Amino acid sequence: MNEWMMKHEPMPAGFFGIAVGMLALAGAWRVAARLWEVPAFAGTALTVVGLVVWAAVMAMYALKWVAHRDAARKEWQHEVQSSFVALAPVSTMLAAQAIKLWSHDAGLALFVAGATAQIGVGVMLHGRLWQGGRNAELVTPAIYLPTVAAGFVAATTAAIFGLPELAAMFFGSGALSWLAIESKLLNRAALSAPTAPALRPTFGVQLAPPVVGGVAWMAIMTSMHVSLTGAAGIVAYALLGYGLYQALLLLRLLPWIRAQAFAPSYWAFSFGVAALPTLAMLIAQHGGPRWVPELAFVLFVASTAAIGLLMVKTTALLWEGKLLPVRALQ
Repeated sequence: MNEWMMKHEPMPAGFFGIAVGMLALAGAWRVAARLWEVPAFAGTALTVVGLVVWAAVMAMYALKWVAHRDAARKEWQHEVQSSFVALAPVSTMLAAQAIKLWSHDAGLALFVAGATAQIGVGVMLHGRLWQGGRNAELVTPAIYLPTVAAGFVAATTAAIFGLPELAAMFFGSGALSWLAIESKLLNRAALSAPTAPALRPTFGVQLAPPVVGGVAWMAIMTSMHVSLTGAAGIVAYALLGYGLYQALLLLRLLPWIRAQAFAPSYWAFSFGVAALPTLAMLIAQHGGPRWVPELAFVLFVASTAAIGLLMVKTTALLWEGKLLPVRALQ
């Protein structure tokens, strides 16, 4: 084991995307079990696997700061890689939602830790963005992660733990950051050089804001016992519609993105891919037109297949000893 670690680079923070994707898929299956006759044990099994992956990735990242401190610091300073550090508290809050199934108090404690950490990471990284001097070629949708993803997941988790007012505050932080950042991304895409192939998988994050935000919105409305028959419903459908549009946009961009061979960075797609059917299923639970459950089921199947493919390809890399990059010879 020590010899293997000596031959490979330490785990990148982007691996937290694997934990996020697994836990988000598990959440989708738990919602599906309440809506259709899908096996509930599958959602439970995926939840356990997701928690194991989260714990393993968290331990490896902690080890990185102990045994490879220079690499960890360099990653924290990197304009792209540092954004993925925000997935540590995001995955922690998703783990809190899962652990609540067995222990409310343990889940709540984990939520407090994750929410506190996400505020600290968000302020540090977003503050760096405000200071300017960023390389335009390194601006990708990954910059959503410290503020938008973290804010929306914190909102969902707070609502699940019965704190709707706090959830609304986190939702505001995520939503307003999203609107400000998306215009910057579109401006960069339209006016700057094409993104390098190695960074293109990060465009998978583009799907996440509307659908992860939609899941947060639904959690808040449920916590506040608000019906979707009025303005609340309009917001939910609007977020679902924009999420579907972003999914079609990513399908159109997929041949361009796939210039980069498969790597763990493709897990950037997983959060949005899992959240899209989750949002549709949550809306379906509140009634609405007949086509909503049908759409939700199609999205659920496609999501499971897509993340299942990521799991298979990632396992293949692990089996071949290629999951982590090999250290360069000194």
